[in-house]
Amino acid sequence: MLLNVIARPGDTLAAVRHLLEDNHEDRAAQRRHIRRAIAIYRALLAAGVVERLAEPDATGRLVRLTVDLQPDFALNQPLSPFALAALELLDPTSPTYALDVLSIVESTLDDPRSVLAAQRFKARGEAVAQMKAEGLEYDERMELLESVTHPRPLADLLDAAYELYRRGHPWVADHEVRPKSVARDMFERAMSFSEFVRFYGLARSEGLVLRYLADAYRALRQTVPADARTEAVEDLTDWLGELVRQVDSSLLEEWESLRGGEGGGPGDDATAPADGVRRAGSRDVGPPPVTSNPRAFRVLVRNALFRRVELAALRRYDELGELDAETGWDSSAWEEAAEAYFAEHDDLGTGPDARGPQYFVLDEHPDGVPVGSRLWRVRQILDDPRGDHDWAISADVDLAASDQVGEAVVRVTTVGML
Repeated sequence: MLLNVIARPGDTLAAVRHLLEDNHEDRAAQRRHIRRAIAIYRALLAAGVVERLAEPDATGRLVRLTVDLQPDFALNQPLSPFALAALELLDPTSPTYALDVLSIVESTLDDPRSVLAAQRFKARGEAVAQMKAEGLEYDERMELLESVTHPRPLADLLDAAYELYRRGHPWVADHEVRPKSVARDMFERAMSFSEFVRFYGLARSEGLVLRYLADAYRALRQTVPADARTEAVEDLTDWLGELVRQVDSSLLEEWESLRGGEGGGPGDDATAPADGVRRAGSRDVGPPPVTSNPRAFRVLVRNALFRRVELAALRRYDELGELDAETGWDSSAWEEAAEAYFAEHDDLGTGPDARGPQYFVLDEHPDGVPVGSRLWRVRQILDDPRGDHDWAISADVDLAASDQVGEAVVRVTTVGML
């Protein structure tokens, strides 16, 4: 509300005073609103979102916005102004820039406790297995396990930045920055919603996971200003929104209706299932076809291909076989192809560079495919340590089948040297 008042012509302070005092609230409630408005205004000034003018401008404003904000820009979390300021600490040319933007946004959201507990449990199990392999004694293992927690990307940067921010913004002391990786973890592991839930054993918390992802999408879309939205950030935002929409379109429909002033809100529908997850296709009007959002669908396809790269790097041939056995690529076929690669190269890259756009080739109109057929051909080039880039996973993407199931249907055709 404050941003909208600042953006319009006229005396902002007089307009805000009128809104805060000329209403039916009792005086105690009005004072609370006034203190809150002052705190928000100070945060906006300190974050550089607004600035005071020495003289009124042509429209009579003494305060104005300083940054280019999208129409639905909103600071919808207590620490959103901190997130806006922290974005300036990132390098837009970094290969992890988009994911780091997501991490800053996630650090301002409430913790999904059961998800973080599952991540911590999984991380400690993997750490114990590694320490046993290294021959560490029990007492030493238990001591080291105390420091193993859920993923906390940018924790040092965010903790230091928040400490400085809080000194100049004492009114945020009641809130705490919480570095975590839920949406980022799902993206980095190139998992679908159902794969993520299975991986962490979150079947009883599906509704919580989905609500958190929807909150992350809204914050990513509304908090990150236009000048910080690179192509990769747009891809990530569209991917997250489409992922939520395909699992339960009602969540985003509720938000869109609220933004459009139609009323209603989460939980208004008495027919919603107990776990809060209403899957795609469970309503009379389901989500739009997954291919109707080309940007988001391309990210889904890239993630599907890169999921296979990650599993191959870990030599998890059984899981690869589960993905592709129906198209002839069972665990034995994958093992044969991957071991041929490892006979040539010692390692298979899975870092930010390995999933860069330069290693992904998409042909939306492949030769030899009948006109009207909805088929893409894709290739994920493997990032080998010598930089030869002479191995790849090639696949067909069936767009019609993807629309039916609400996710990218990828059928591997070849794995091998180009």
